[in-house]
Order: sequence, then C-alpha cells, then structure tokens
Amino acid sequence: MTFTITVEPSGRTFSATTDETLLAAGIRQGIGLPYGCKDGACGSCKCKLVSGQVTHGPHQAKALSADEEAAGYVLTCCGTAQSDVVIESRQVTEAGAFPIKKMPVRVNSLERVSHDVIVMKLQLPAADAFQYHAGQYVEFLLRDGDRRSYSMANAPHTQATQPGIELHIRHMPGGKFTDHVFGAMKEKEILRIEGPYGSFYLREDSSKPMILLASGTGFAPIKALIEHMQHKGINRPATLYWGGRRPADLYQDAWIREQLAAMPHLRYVPVISDALPEDGWSGRTGFVHQAVLQDVPDLSGHEVYACGAPIVVESARRDYASAGLPDEAFFADSFTSAKDKL
Repeated sequence: MTFTITVEPSGRTFSATTDETLLAAGIRQGIGLPYGCKDGACGSCKCKLVSGQVTHGPHQAKALSADEEAAGYVLTCCGTAQSDVVIESRQVTEAGAFPIKKMPVRVNSLERVSHDVIVMKLQLPAADAFQYHAGQYVEFLLRDGDRRSYSMANAPHTQATQPGIELHIRHMPGGKFTDHVFGAMKEKEILRIEGPYGSFYLREDSSKPMILLASGTGFAPIKALIEHMQHKGINRPATLYWGGRRPADLYQDAWIREQLAAMPHLRYVPVISDALPEDGWSGRTGFVHQAVLQDVPDLSGHEVYACGAPIVVESARRDYASAGLPDEAFFADSFTSAKDKL
C-alpha cells in the first residue's frame, strides 16, 4: 500500500510504501530530509509527526526516547507510514540533492597520519561524474552486505585538479573493514561505494558566525567545509575547535595552520583531554565542546557544525541549547560505528 507524505512547512509531498522508511522514500524521490546514520542511532532525522500513523523499526533510545515518541516525534530513517502522514521537518539545501550512485573505486594511496588514522585517497571512474556537497559521506559496500560510512574530507571543487575523494579512516580494533584497511589493504585495490549521503553541509545563505566543532576523525567533513569556504570566498567568522585525547590525534594540525594565513576570518583552537607529561602540551585542555562555551557563553547568534563521536555531538547539542543556540542552527554528523548501531 502507498501513502502520501507531506513535509511542512515546505508543503512538498512524496509517496511511501509500507515496506520502506520515510527517509528512503524521500531520498528515492529527491526530497531532502535531514539525516545522519540512517540506522536509528544518531537522531539527526528526528522530526515532529503532525498527523498520521508511523511505526518504528529498531532504534536506540538516545536517538528517540519513549517520552519523545509519546510526544509525537518520529525517526524518518526507521519509521514507516501506516497512513497518509504529515511531518514537520527542515529541508535540505535549496540546491537540491545530488543523485545517489553506486560505483567502483580504486585505492590510490594509503597514508598513515597517526597511530590509528589513515588518509585514504580513492580514484573514481574516469567517465563518471560524482557530485556531492562538502560535508557529505559515502558508504563502502562490503561483500557480505554490510556498509561502512565515511565523510569526504576534500571539497567537491578539488576534483577539477585532483580527481577522487579523500577519506580519514580510524582503526576500530576488531572491525571487519578497518582491520583490513590497516592490515592487508594495498594500493590499487578495487572497492565499491555508494553516495553521496547526509544532510551535513554549509548553509551559505546565512551570515552568522560559525563554530566548527570536531573530535577525532570528525575533522574530515570539517576539512571539506574549510576548503569549500576558501574556494567560494566565504568570509563569515568561523572558529574551529578540534579535540583529541593527545596532541598526535590532531593529525592534520599543520594543514589547518597553513590555511589560517589565507583565511583571516578563520580561528583555530586545538583542545586536548588526556595529555601526558611527555607530550609537552601547553594549549587548551578538557572536553572540546566545553571549550566553546568557555569562549562563547552565549551562542544565540551563532551556527554550529559539529562532527565526531556521538557523545561529543550529543553533549554539544544539549549544552549549546542551554547556551541559547537555536535548534535550527545546530548541524551535526555523528560518527556512529557498527558498535554504536547495535
């Protein structure tokens, strides 16, 4: 059975069957709903159910609590329509969603930039244009049907001179994909990807100062945003807060500092949580999301772009709301692992 889904306040409509999620149906028909993990783990797709009936598949309480569900909120990534439905949700970019493609890619290079991070560069098919927004991600299609998601760390315009995409891969010991990346994977290996996915991208119609918040390899999509800002001549004030346990976790610190000279509107605040004496760290310490509040206690006039571990993103969303940040000014990409989705 097929039902009509209406998205307010835009008034756009699409159809959904009872065996596909609202999000999958929207993506299939080019309706840009916000989302992140697509697995009921991050809560990025949460929206208000105005009318109709939606049944949820498996999801985590941190993404949608029982109280939130009782209050009329739904997760479009795991909710299916049982009637015509009206939801209230912010739309994705006015530029529209780019087509989602499956394609083979070749591993061009593997550069270990820290003890547990590899920068992987992939070569795309020569005759196939791949369009995406800076901040979006692709999924690796594994042989057993599993998927692994990684954000593009290079802005789209870089493909004009250096075709391909850059990914930052953190080793998750015991992970079927990252064990292979850090073990047997060689250059020229052929993989399959699908994308682009995600509603994390720069809102260019705003003039508000920006907080760019990253933990660990959450820096990857932030790097793409910074490249995009420089390419487009976007001069909005922006401050990057990048957090790691030890200084070596800020694996492209030198790259950031190189950009500062060409981007006078960009500031950089590295934050370390567990420095050891031998690190000789004299900079900011503590939790990275709290460093933002120490510097900017009133966030009511800002936008925040947050990427990284779920605990960092969730803490930032909660604490920044208390500091006056409007919900619609918080954009996030929570890096959920396979373990996070259990």
